[in-house]
Amino acid sequence: MPSPVLLWFRQDLRLSDQAALVAAAAEGPVIPVYVLDDEAPRQWAMGGASRWWLHHSLKALDDSLRARGSRLILRRGRSAEMLEKLAKEAGADRIHALHHYEPWWRNAQKAVGKAIDLTLHDGALLLPPGAVRTGAGAMYRIYTPFSRAVMEHMPPASPYPAPDRIDAPAVWPDSESLDDWALLPAGPDWAAGFGKDWAPGEEGARRNVADFIGEVGDYADRRNLPSIEGTSRLSPHLHFGEVSPATVWYSAISSGRDATTFLKELIWRDYAHVQICELPTYGSANARGTFDSLPWRDLREANMDFIAWKQGLTGYPIVDAGMRQLWTSGWMHNRVRMIAASFLIKHLLIDWRHGARWFWDTLLDASYANNSVNWQWVAGSGVDANLFTRIMAPLSQSEKFDAADYIREWVPELADLSDAAIHDPDSHDVRPKAYPAKIIGHREGRERALNAYRQMKL
Repeated sequence: MPSPVLLWFRQDLRLSDQAALVAAAAEGPVIPVYVLDDEAPRQWAMGGASRWWLHHSLKALDDSLRARGSRLILRRGRSAEMLEKLAKEAGADRIHALHHYEPWWRNAQKAVGKAIDLTLHDGALLLPPGAVRTGAGAMYRIYTPFSRAVMEHMPPASPYPAPDRIDAPAVWPDSESLDDWALLPAGPDWAAGFGKDWAPGEEGARRNVADFIGEVGDYADRRNLPSIEGTSRLSPHLHFGEVSPATVWYSAISSGRDATTFLKELIWRDYAHVQICELPTYGSANARGTFDSLPWRDLREANMDFIAWKQGLTGYPIVDAGMRQLWTSGWMHNRVRMIAASFLIKHLLIDWRHGARWFWDTLLDASYANNSVNWQWVAGSGVDANLFTRIMAPLSQSEKFDAADYIREWVPELADLSDAAIHDPDSHDVRPKAYPAKIIGHREGRERALNAYRQMKL
């Protein structure tokens, strides 16, 4: 029997359209392995919500592997050390894996490659970073020309199905226990409601794709309406790699409907990863250096406002609905994410990094690339970003995007209010005693933000 080959899983927890699996299986018996590496990412180790998803996704992946005569080996520690040790135990000479682009994964890939023969494959994105470049040969920094360039290379290579069987080694190496990793919350179980909305794993991803594709033609009109949930809800599955972006792309274009707007959102995901390749500190440093001098409020002074924002007690119903949805379900509607982020940054004048860290811990789809680029887009500090002076008005946004039923679902104190009053109970003099007053007026918050911006520009 030929020597076994290691298959290193990370944010690619699937067997379909899995180039690393195909390459490993062509060489010999395969030992699939997942290393829980909290050391390499340091401050960017997975947050609590992501760990809940990871537990269930790893369980689903192991079940799928066992159905094909294989299994998942679990190890915990620094990736290079664990993989080198496992390779020696198993007599393996090579590792196959998909290429990932977070700064810590890029560093880990270098370290693993020094310890053992590592072959990396594409498949985490539609196109690998650098596949399209400007006329000057540089990476694209602006989304719109990047999107046009990517479109010229689409569709991606056709996805291929999962194998029916995966050859196993003569002897399986020892594996740690998933339950011993304690990825699930306990005392209290704050994730108790997650299972109602989500089914982590490749099969759950497949069902979500099928459910959404029938509605993809309505995405452009409905994606901004939180009350009818017109978004795809595929972001956690894509983040953990339970479905490939190529598979989603082909599903969308095979629907027979105009899927252009949705496909551009898949391209935005690629764009975000290009930015973190160019600026690895995107999650902690302003991409525009001028924002380093913006006079944010000291969090010691603003902490009560920050807590009110996190708990959904700002007195702005659309913001509060989003923050409560996030805590309860591990997810927030995309339009509401922008509104809630803008409120923290501009109305409360709290540094975007504090909000980004909260999302990192509470979002099931906490992608370093997407989370960082999106927060800096709202703040105006990103490479390609909204202007800081464009300040979202949460009350009018709520009414414009017909969020009344969304608010009723997540802010039950307001459930009995009319559609006209629910967006701004104070102005209609119908605010229930159980619901807080606004922590700051819209005009007051706007003027404070603009004044801070003027000070930054001096």
